[in-house]
Amino acid sequence: MKKSKLIAGVAVIAAAVAAGMLWMNGDTSADNVASNDILTSQPPTAADAAAVARGHYVAIASDCTACHTMPESKLPLAGGYSISTPFGGIYASNITPDSATGIGSWTERDFFRAVRHGKGKEGEHLYPAMPYNAYVKLTDQDMHDLWMYMRSVRPIRNKVPETQLGFPYNIRLAMMGWNLLFFKNSGFQADANKSAEWNRGAYLVEGPEHCAACHTAKNIIGGDSSDYLQGSNLGEWHAPDITPNPHTGIGSWSEQQVVDYLKLGSNHVAVASGPMAEAVTNSTQHLTDSDLKAIAVYLKQVPPSKNTKPQPIAADTAQMKVGENVYSANCSACHNSDGKGIPNLAASLAGNPGLMADDTSSIITTVLQGGRGAVTAGNPTSGAMPSFAWKLSDEQVAAAATYLRNSWGNAAGAVSADEVAKARAQLKLPAQMATH
Repeated sequence: MKKSKLIAGVAVIAAAVAAGMLWMNGDTSADNVASNDILTSQPPTAADAAAVARGHYVAIASDCTACHTMPESKLPLAGGYSISTPFGGIYASNITPDSATGIGSWTERDFFRAVRHGKGKEGEHLYPAMPYNAYVKLTDQDMHDLWMYMRSVRPIRNKVPETQLGFPYNIRLAMMGWNLLFFKNSGFQADANKSAEWNRGAYLVEGPEHCAACHTAKNIIGGDSSDYLQGSNLGEWHAPDITPNPHTGIGSWSEQQVVDYLKLGSNHVAVASGPMAEAVTNSTQHLTDSDLKAIAVYLKQVPPSKNTKPQPIAADTAQMKVGENVYSANCSACHNSDGKGIPNLAASLAGNPGLMADDTSSIITTVLQGGRGAVTAGNPTSGAMPSFAWKLSDEQVAAAATYLRNSWGNAAGAVSADEVAKARAQLKLPAQMATH
């Protein structure tokens, strides 16, 4: 009898603690500083010009365009883009001030709660494809200015398809559990032991720029792992390690080289491609030099990943010899025989940390699909690489990738033909063209 009462008592206490934690985690009272009597559809006045300009900068820093504008679309921020997740596609919403299909009927408080707490106008839980777990760090001032800017955006009537995830991911109430595990319901906390510049960089990286959304590995249910900024798989791409690790991260880059990469889309080694090219084009190139420097200062001081440099694969192995031949015939014209590339045009391959990650997605995708670097005001031509899917077999692509990862001082594991074949199928690219 005593034992059953004890168990019941423990259960009651556990339930009370869980309820308290859920309440604290779901508390949106911090958003009550926002107005609740003006709709987003009400255009700002001339007196609001300074706030609108500041809000435009916040929107750029937050890279709203990346998800809320369809690629090649002439409907800015009108939504409709399907964000790929392991659980299915999630449609980005229309965030123009259209009252019928956008957020025109929202108040400032509705906007705050959606952006910082993942709660829709009717109280529904948003999926964390919208990175409210980062945006919760945005200050009240930045949020107000951002809302003022959204009021100035051209309203566009564009009804976005409903997101239809399979069971159990379609149960939005389940997001309460996800939030309890992975959402820290608190704003940005400055570190008094760090400089103002470091804190500004931390705010930008952790908050508006939401770098962890791509560069921190996710667990099986989409929550951030403890490997902060140490790289993550994005399907056909790999978001690289951006900690100060000297082998796979940015440990060998100076602060200025980090700034150059974010402003120009390239530096002495790397050229931004894939999703990062979009981030540079739409967001980071437009940041002030002081903000870019602050980001560099912060990134150079985060704890480095523990990745270590392995022994390189010997140059006289069969795969390396095939890779050398493929490289000489197809790659050396742009990347040079010494692998150092052409500044601001063709990436250096020698000492390129992104090449040496355990995850080989990016190098395989780049060789198969080709691509174009970020287009920026400082480097408007950028560089482009053709697709080699039609020309090279899976074995040749694997050999070339292995050669790149183990030449000119590089060292990393071999790439297999099976990995290439899987990527080719995922990218829906043709097989090597017959030679006869």
